[in-house]
Amino acid sequence: MAPRANWKGFLRLSLVTCPIALFPATSESEKISFNQINKNTGHRIRYLKVDADTGEEVSNDDIIKGYQVDKDSYLEVTRAELENIALESAHTIEIDEFVPRSEIDDLYLVRPYYIVPDGKAGHDAFAVIRETIRSLDKVALARVVLTNREHVIALETRDKGLVGMLLRYPYEVRDSAEYFDDIQDVKITKDMLDLAKHIVEQKSGHFEPEKFEDHYETALQELLAKKQQGQPIAPARRQAPGNVVNLMEALRQSLKAGKSAPSAKPARAAKKAAKPRRKAG
Repeated sequence: MAPRANWKGFLRLSLVTCPIALFPATSESEKISFNQINKNTGHRIRYLKVDADTGEEVSNDDIIKGYQVDKDSYLEVTRAELENIALESAHTIEIDEFVPRSEIDDLYLVRPYYIVPDGKAGHDAFAVIRETIRSLDKVALARVVLTNREHVIALETRDKGLVGMLLRYPYEVRDSAEYFDDIQDVKITKDMLDLAKHIVEQKSGHFEPEKFEDHYETALQELLAKKQQGQPIAPARRQAPGNVVNLMEALRQSLKAGKSAPSAKPARAAKKAAKPRRKAG
């Protein structure tokens, strides 16, 4: 079954407009997930919406949004009032400007979306916008409303389509100085740096995501498979990392270990353990 679009509307560059659809470019649906279970009955836990003071369950029809202005005071906002905030970006992604991709700090990147023409009409206009962005070797900045909030979105070409990357606003990015200012200035000798560079050279390669292996997901699959088969689960033995007493000696030993390691073979995609069977019902 084809994935459902998260958003449908129009893409506009000046007077050139075309209907488009946005699809999530990533998914975590293949990851193992757990439910919360009552250990005494084996039944799933169900969450209820209750009044914080009375403890009584509240129906969805009686629930409204409220903005807290004081400890026990809320400013009520109705759905009609929220819908009355008419933003053009709720239906149209209007390209505002073009900027070099290198100028976008990675801290601002949130989530990627595939952007494709919606329906048979508009492919010509979509191609014009796509090739314009490609020819400039820049990304297009625009705005879009997703999950009831307006986001800045950066558009760049990918194959025959576009990728839209949601961006954070400046107030969402924390100042690094709050975390880095207390890091001490340490004098690094040339010998230490040279040894560290040799270690890096031993471990250098190319970005090949097909080599990535989710070790935790594989371990979860093995755990569940063993439990379904009634096999005992032995506790894992983990060796605690030791404290580095002599940094220079640690660098030398790291370099020596790298040289004595067997030559790396072309990595193949890790074979996943068989997924545990899900019980019917």
